[in-house]
Amino acid sequence: MATFKLNGADIYYEEKGSGSAIIFTHGHSLFHKQWVPQIDYFSDSYRTVLWDVRGHGNSSLPEGVVDPELFSKDLAALMEKLQLPPAILCGLSMGGHISLQTAVRYPDRVRALVLIGTPFTNTFNWFEKTSAPFSRFATRLIPLSVTARLTAIALSKITPSNHDLVKEAFGLMTHRNFIRHWSGNLRMESKDDLEKVKCPTLILYGDKDKMVGRQQAELGTRISGAISHPITNAHHLTNLDNPNEVNRRIEKFLNEINANSS
Repeated sequence: MATFKLNGADIYYEEKGSGSAIIFTHGHSLFHKQWVPQIDYFSDSYRTVLWDVRGHGNSSLPEGVVDPELFSKDLAALMEKLQLPPAILCGLSMGGHISLQTAVRYPDRVRALVLIGTPFTNTFNWFEKTSAPFSRFATRLIPLSVTARLTAIALSKITPSNHDLVKEAFGLMTHRNFIRHWSGNLRMESKDDLEKVKCPTLILYGDKDKMVGRQQAELGTRISGAISHPITNAHHLTNLDNPNEVNRRIEKFLNEINANSS
């Protein structure tokens, strides 16, 4: 457990295991504990790295406008801080988008991508073009405790224990920082960059995920050579709703990468 200073923020991270590195990046309003089932599974064979995106968990959020470009800069700087060779980046939702943008902006640092329930734009269709600005406005009016409760209910329908994790993660944010970071998250954009991803890519998504499911087919089509799999009986917190299937899919993908590089 440690922190380092970057672009005005204290960035928290944890490491466990040895070998090739896998860096896990959580979704918006969550934090590093989201990845416990994957750390327990992969740390025997890999050097696993967890971190809290600025403004989440134990990482701070400096004053000023939240620039979404800093998210991938932070991840690249974490890899440099840990002196990692090209790493496997695994992220869910916002964390997947950060991983995707890191592969585009810092291709020499990324060995492979695992994108779970990952959006690549907030302007995919008319629904998103209208709902994203509305959510930016609504989050200013709705108390954070209400947003936390509604989010926890929505993400724990399959796995009840998700409820406490979501509430814990929200409890580490202030309403002001939530609004600031959410605005930055909504400005992340990669719809013109998908063809720039050149590393092996695995795309996983919950078969019951209505939040980003509509983007997954295009994501898989436009990233050259990407492998896509739905995860059964899983919502947006796919890695927690069905950790066994997620772990098996990731392990198979990594075994194939290792075989091809040997």
